Order: sequence, then C-alpha cells, then structure tokens
Amino acid sequence: MASQSQIYAGAFADPVFAAQSVFRDLMDGFARPGTTMRLKAMSTPPAPLGAAAGAVALTLCDHDTPVWLTPALGKSAVPRWVAFHTGASVTTSKTEARFAFVEKGASFPGFDQFSLGTQEYPDRSTTLVIEVEALTGGPLLTAKGPGIKDETDFAVKGLPDVFLEFWTANRAIFPRGVDLVLTAGEDLLCLPRTTRLSQKEA
Repeated sequence: MASQSQIYAGAFADPVFAAQSVFRDLMDGFARPGTTMRLKAMSTPPAPLGAAAGAVALTLCDHDTPVWLTPALGKSAVPRWVAFHTGASVTTSKTEARFAFVEKGASFPGFDQFSLGTQEYPDRSTTLVIEVEALTGGPLLTAKGPGIKDETDFAVKGLPDVFLEFWTANRAIFPRGVDLVLTAGEDLLCLPRTTRLSQKEA
C-alpha cells in the first residue's frame, strides 16, 4: 500500500518555472536528436519511476493526456502520484495513451502496439518515455536526419537487441509513428520519428 507521502510528495518545488525548464530541455532534445540533455529541474517520483521520467510526466501530462504504465508502474504509487500532480488518467489501452512510461529493466513493448497517429493527424501518436540503464556505454548508434548536421553518434545502454528493428519499422510509416524520450538518472535523450538510426560500423 502506498503511503500518502509517496503520492503527495516528490513534485517540483516551483511547479511553473520547473515545468518551463523541463519543457525547454525537451524541445532542445527533440531539436537535436541523439544529444543528451541534463535536466535543470528534477522531481522525486515513487519507485520504480525514475527522476527524469517523473519530471517529463509532471511537464507534459495533464487531464487531456491519458497515460499508459507498465504493470510494475501500475502496481506502484505512480498512478496516484501522476493523477494527483498532473490530473492525467491512467489507461490500460496502449492505443489510447498520449504518453507511455516504461521503467528501467521492464520488457520493451513493440512500438506498433501504441497509437501511431494518422496520415491526417500524425501528432495523435503516443510518446514513449523509456528509462534505460545509461545514456552512455552501450552499442554505438549513428543518427541522421532533421536537427543533425551530417550525423551524430550515441551509445545508450539497456536497449533491447530488437530496438533497431522496432525503430526501422517506425520510420517506415512516417509521418505516422511514435516518438521516444530515453531517460537515465537526471538525463534524457530524444528521438523523434524523423531520425534515421543505424548500427555504427566498427
């Protein structure tokens, strides 16, 4: 049973300015795919939701944005924490969710299980916020596309072996598709659906 302090505590100390700060960091992250952003405003959500993921939830979620949570998150104090601080409702339907949260070490859902938007309204897709082990130290990937001069490399640790397969399929249905926010500790890295990824050659 979650304690009242788990539900009511852990939000931004200064909600307006903190949310604005995190929003700017997210916009910068999406404008520069594959670049690690260190958040300047943090939250302390209930476990097992990570700090950066909690900050994203506080910034982006509201009463108009249904949220999908993994089974582990759903059984924790996180649903009530999100509801209390943002007004967002939790949905069990992946296709209804505007945002989906996956904690570190959880099974990685296929992107096509979520809302992919439509040709007319591609923005009606789900944004996945996925916590990983680290944003460094993993297999080297190369990113190309809008917001990237030539190419940029990054090495997220904790992505499944099928990640590139999932992402390639997601890219193939552009302008539809999901967008990703990868988080670790106080950092995040954004991957909009416009980004092309490939394994870095040794």
